[in-house]
Amino acid sequence: MPEGNRPENEEMSPSSIELSVVMPCLDEAETLPICLKKAFSAMREAGVQGEVIVADNGSQDGSVEIAEKAGARVIHVARRGYGSALMGGIAAARGPFVLMGDADDSYDFLEIPRFVEKLREGYELVQGCRLPSGGGRVLPGAMPFLHRWFGNPLLSALARGMFNAPVTDAYCGMRGFTQTLYKKLDQRCTGMEFATEMIIKSSLHGARIAEVPITLHPDGRIAHGPHLRTFRDGWRTLRFFLLNSPRWLFLIPGLLLMALGGLGFALALPGAEVLGARLDAHTLLASSLALLMGFQSVLFALLSKTFAISEGLAPADPRLDRFYQWATLERGLLVGSAALLSGLLLIGSTFFQWRSVDYGALDYPLTLRWVIPGVTLAALGFQTILSGFFVSILGMSRR
Repeated sequence: MPEGNRPENEEMSPSSIELSVVMPCLDEAETLPICLKKAFSAMREAGVQGEVIVADNGSQDGSVEIAEKAGARVIHVARRGYGSALMGGIAAARGPFVLMGDADDSYDFLEIPRFVEKLREGYELVQGCRLPSGGGRVLPGAMPFLHRWFGNPLLSALARGMFNAPVTDAYCGMRGFTQTLYKKLDQRCTGMEFATEMIIKSSLHGARIAEVPITLHPDGRIAHGPHLRTFRDGWRTLRFFLLNSPRWLFLIPGLLLMALGGLGFALALPGAEVLGARLDAHTLLASSLALLMGFQSVLFALLSKTFAISEGLAPADPRLDRFYQWATLERGLLVGSAALLSGLLLIGSTFFQWRSVDYGALDYPLTLRWVIPGVTLAALGFQTILSGFFVSILGMSRR
């Protein structure tokens, strides 16, 4: 460690700090010294006024003493988790710019000036990119085969497709961002999803995002392996993507099911033949199930989106505001009541058919053409009425 680092940090005025480098730490004594050395050296040589914060998550191997001796500020974070450690470190950051990176020597902190340059240009989030497809470089042994060729490319492609995130490597943990953006994002995840949450929310908020190619080095730790778990954390990321995208989780599947159910009704009601097969009551029944499941899925999309916005989990959506201007509670009640009443009338009509045969056996292929549409309409109408009231309850906090 070059001499003079500690006095330089102690004498630095908080108002003069431009960059806060935050390193989450849990027993990183093997690699923390070189990470701190690189961070201090990079800032000094680039003329960046900065500080290094080690967010310690309960280390027992002397990491805290190493960080303090090197001149870093140590923030003790009791709650375990990658996201928790970062939240604690970022909360203590004094610079308008923050750069986060793991303390396992896989990220080269000598590349700090490249991130600062982009932040100074006005970008709110500067994402590192390790993958060659984005100009990055992965040294031999630095990334497991599944991560490099399957996990990272697939999850990054999903981030681009589902959230329009302009990133090639969504999982890269080395990134810089502004304090202003971070406060706007209101991050909630305390685990490995913290980094993914930042990408998703930044995209949804329309933040200015840039990408910087970096080199990923092999993990320098020997005493213990990486904290990341391939399948567990991969699933948690995919799950987080779905939970943050009602459109892909609920809306699109729901619309497809409703279209399939509507097509089935259109063909089965008149008893049409398709490829030599006559569609009858069984097709109607299956189509009814598709309509009901699809409609409920669409309602879940609406409810979850409304809840996410009202709780600050997602930014306001002008399209949803326009929808609510038209789809008022009163209109929902009228439409739902009309559907419910129509369904009950169709169901009731079969009673007269039953009475006409002295309550004996019915012509089921004929009667079911009345009963199934009636049951479907009644269920859709009832769901519409209940959902109208529920959406209004959720919307009370938005108004």
